[in-house]
Amino acid sequence: MEFSSHILQWYYNKHRDFPWRTTKNTYKIWLSEIILQQTRTSQGLSYYTKFTGTFPTLKDLATAKEEKVLKLWQGLGYYSRARNLHTTAKHIHDNLKGVFPDNYEELLKLKGIGPYTAAAISSICYNEKRAAVDGNVYRILARVFNIHTAINCTAGIKIFQKLANSLISETKPGDYNQGLMDLGATICTPKNPDCNNCPLNSICIARSKKIINKLPIKIKTTKVKDRYLNYFCIEHKGQFLMNKREGNDIWKNLYDFPLRELNIPNNKNSTHDKKITKEIIGGNSFSIEKSIQYKHKLSHQKLNITILHITTNQTPRENNYIKINRKQALELPVPKPIEKFFQELFNTLDSEK
Repeated sequence: MEFSSHILQWYYNKHRDFPWRTTKNTYKIWLSEIILQQTRTSQGLSYYTKFTGTFPTLKDLATAKEEKVLKLWQGLGYYSRARNLHTTAKHIHDNLKGVFPDNYEELLKLKGIGPYTAAAISSICYNEKRAAVDGNVYRILARVFNIHTAINCTAGIKIFQKLANSLISETKPGDYNQGLMDLGATICTPKNPDCNNCPLNSICIARSKKIINKLPIKIKTTKVKDRYLNYFCIEHKGQFLMNKREGNDIWKNLYDFPLRELNIPNNKNSTHDKKITKEIIGGNSFSIEKSIQYKHKLSHQKLNITILHITTNQTPRENNYIKINRKQALELPVPKPIEKFFQELFNTLDSEK
């Protein structure tokens, strides 16, 4: 009771103002939760505004084309969230008469909704007593209760969830969950926490032991993989060859250029580049204008990207690629590095006119 009352009192006095906190509309709460998964609030806010402006209702999202959804999501990363968002919207619209489930267990059955998101939605929208446990909550609980079990091991997950369930407010679970989220984001931060202004400082064991920065404990389990992506941006009479990505790799259903992935850096191998270009175009009539390199980090991958800008007067053979003009290039959903490349290319072309 003491723990939850501290959180609620602090939340009512110090909480951040966001548009999704002025409504109990399940669609908008769900949208905000999906956008904010693995995304800073400062970045997610602009995407929430774009999505609610473009798709003000669940029906608007459900009946939209996937390409439009992905284009709006462009730059936010973890694109499976956008695909799942669209799939779930269509499912609710087509099979549930446009009505969201009103409880945790049924919400959990929806694609893209895990335990944390289901708990957040059910508590905020339906006042269901469900503790939402994310990275912020793990950090707060580990410090306040001095828990040294790793937050990403099976035993740790069970310990923290059980503790969270025992602490949640009986009457205001939604406000309580949001209070913990805010506290972790603004006060009990991973580095340099503001302990002097924390409503839990009088009961925080880690603070009294001066071990705040040692908690929570997390086992390092993922190894970052280096990938070397060589893209061939082939331009013919103002049109570009592009490809829709499929399979279960990164950037599924987004568009990119013809690609050759290497196991090692290319190191500006002009012989290799010319050979691949010749294969794609089907001839020798081309000019490599420039080569641009980008570094792009994903959660478990470090992408080393090279984009060759190639112009040709020869009509490229199809090779299952599509041809798009400049207007279409700006409308299609593309990975962030390719968006950046197009912006730089078109800005250069405009400045030369």
